[in-house]
Amino acid sequence: MPGPEPMPGYGLLLRRGYGSLAAAARGCADCGWELSRRTWAENAHLGWGEVLLCALGALGWTALRRAAARSLFGPFGEWCNLRPKDAAKMPESAWKLLFYMISWSYGIYLLFFTDYPFFYDPPSVFYGWQKGMDVPTDIAIAYLMQCSFYGHSIYATAYMDTWRKDSVVMLLHHVITLTLIACSYAFRYHNVGILVFFLHDVNDIQLEFTKLNVYFKHRGGVYHRLNDVLSNIGCLTFSISWFWFRLYWFPLKVLYATCYSSLQSVPNIPFYFFFNALLLVLTLMNIYWFLYIVLFVAKVLMGQMQEVNDVREYDMEDSKKPTTAKKREAGLQLPSALKEGMHLKNGLVKNKRL
Repeated sequence: MPGPEPMPGYGLLLRRGYGSLAAAARGCADCGWELSRRTWAENAHLGWGEVLLCALGALGWTALRRAAARSLFGPFGEWCNLRPKDAAKMPESAWKLLFYMISWSYGIYLLFFTDYPFFYDPPSVFYGWQKGMDVPTDIAIAYLMQCSFYGHSIYATAYMDTWRKDSVVMLLHHVITLTLIACSYAFRYHNVGILVFFLHDVNDIQLEFTKLNVYFKHRGGVYHRLNDVLSNIGCLTFSISWFWFRLYWFPLKVLYATCYSSLQSVPNIPFYFFFNALLLVLTLMNIYWFLYIVLFVAKVLMGQMQEVNDVREYDMEDSKKPTTAKKREAGLQLPSALKEGMHLKNGLVKNKRL
C-alpha cells in the first residue's frame, strides 16, 4: 500500500474534487434511475435482520431516554432547584452529552488505539474495497450505535426536544445522516463512516456541556460563577473546534477522500454521486450552523448579550428582560405567551412551525 498522503489544502480539494466529479459526470452516459436500481441490487448488502436490529435499538434509546429523564435527570434538576425553564431543558442536554461522550470515546479507540490508519491517511478508507466485504465487528458496533441513535433522534427532535429555530434543519440533518449511515454500511463504505462520526461527535459534547453549565449557573436562587466560567470556556472551545473539525478537517479529510481518492482506488465506485451529494449537503449544514456561532460572537462583541445563551432558542429574549419583570412572572402558573396561541411542550413555550 502507498504511504500516507499529505492532507491537501482547500485549493487542491476544490481542483481535484471538482475535476473528479466533472470527469465522472462526463463518463456516466447511462446514469439514471435504471442504473441506480441495478447498482443497488448488485452492490448493496443490507439484511432485514440488520434493519430490525437498528429499529429495535432506536426504540431502546427512546425508552432509555424517557426512563433517564424521569428517574435520573428530572429529579436531579429538582434537587438542584433549577429555574423551571432550565429544569425543562436540562434532561435533553444531559442525555445527549452522555451518548456523545460514549460514542466519541469509542471513535477515539477505533482511530487511535487500533491498527486503522483512517485519521492519518484518509485515502486508505478505500484501500482494498470490495462489494459485500465483511464489516469488522468493532466497526459494526459503532454503526449500530450511531444508526439506532439517529433513528431515535428523528422522533426525539419532533416530539421530545425543545423546539428551536433550526429544528427543521436538524430534522433534515438526522434524515440525511441516517441515510448516509445505512447506505455507507450497505455499500461497505464503513471505514469513512468512522471518520465522519469522530469529526462530528466532539462538537456535540462541547455544545451540551456548555448548555448544561448555562442551566446550572442559576440554581437555588443563587448565581454560581464556576458554571458561568465553564460555560464561557465551553462556548469558546466549541466555536474553535466547530471550525477545526467540521469546516477544516471534515472537507480536507473526508470530502477529499470521497470525491477524489475513492476514484483513484476504485474506478466506477458505486453510488459515487449519491454519497458525495449527501456529504456536501452535510457540509452546507455545518456552514449554516457556523453562522449561528458567528451571530453569537457578533452579539457578544456588540454588547447585545451579557451572558452565554443559545441564539437558536425562541425564548432567548427572556434573558434580556429586566429583573423586576422576571420577578413578576415568577409567580405565574402559565407563560403569557400561551394565551397567544403558542404551544407548551416539555415546560417550554414554543411555536412549532413544522
